[in-house]
Amino acid sequence: MKLLFVADPLESFKIYKDSTYAMMREAAARGHTLMACRPEDLRWQRGEPVLGFVRDIELTGHGGEGRHDWFRAAQQPPHERPQPLRDVDAVLMRKDPPFDSEYFYATHLLSQAEREGARVFNKPAALREHPEKLAILEFPQFIAPTLVTRDAADIRRFHAEHGDIILKPLDGMGGMGIFRVGPDGLNLGSISETLNRGGAQTVMVQKYLPDIVKGDKRVLVIGGEPVPYALARIPQGSEIRGNLAVGGKGVAQPLTPREHEIASTLGPVLAARGLLLVGLDVIGDCLTEINVTSPTCFAEITQQSGFDVAGRFIDALEAALRDGATGAEAGA
Repeated sequence: MKLLFVADPLESFKIYKDSTYAMMREAAARGHTLMACRPEDLRWQRGEPVLGFVRDIELTGHGGEGRHDWFRAAQQPPHERPQPLRDVDAVLMRKDPPFDSEYFYATHLLSQAEREGARVFNKPAALREHPEKLAILEFPQFIAPTLVTRDAADIRRFHAEHGDIILKPLDGMGGMGIFRVGPDGLNLGSISETLNRGGAQTVMVQKYLPDIVKGDKRVLVIGGEPVPYALARIPQGSEIRGNLAVGGKGVAQPLTPREHEIASTLGPVLAARGLLLVGLDVIGDCLTEINVTSPTCFAEITQQSGFDVAGRFIDALEAALRDGATGAEAGA
């Protein structure tokens, strides 16, 4: 197969832990051809198909933390070659958040490529329809008490009811902009003003979950089926955030019955919408996020548990393409 990865610059990859690299390595080991471009390398012009200005790459088997010699490219910027997306076997959208306007526009170009015959995973329309924090609202049976609002008075009311709360922006990533306000309400007004910008920006507020001390679990779902191990991202020191980006410790653990229940319930629903790969975040018994843009933790789970996450993913991708199914049908 010819696989095109739409991702961040290859030179920015930390391959010792990068899930996109793990996908590439497994695909290359099976003889598949690899190409890469960035979202800004996509182009559509009337009378032409959607193009990606791509680099044809080979993996060297080298590399490690801080090294950039893990790939060889036949083309170097600004001399990438034009590649119609409809003429590759699969386009994998792996651009990291934030889901900003440019990401949104890229999904529309990818939707146009789909109309021309391209196969895109995860499906662009599904990426647009599942903002990673708000997507949990569809599944209230699995979430903690949650409020989404611009209204500072609403936030104060929610705090008065629940006492210990978490506030976060809807467009944050890697733990950015997350605040905890305890029963004393210290700094609640200031934090609300900072996050909602005087009512101009919507905020998510949730009841604080003490089980965060046991880890913010990342549960991967591939083709509608849960991977049997989660990565518990455990806060360190005085931190309340378990995100690896802010120093959380990642520990692979077998799924609990509750985590399996959540993943098994959501998996088929999300796969039927074209989401071949999903990362569910779970704290204690509660679902906190549904990650669809570029779910990670392949490397950590595989290294610690021995379960081949990238192998499972490429199996699912090959099955989708072999069966001629869309991303939705492959997971159904």
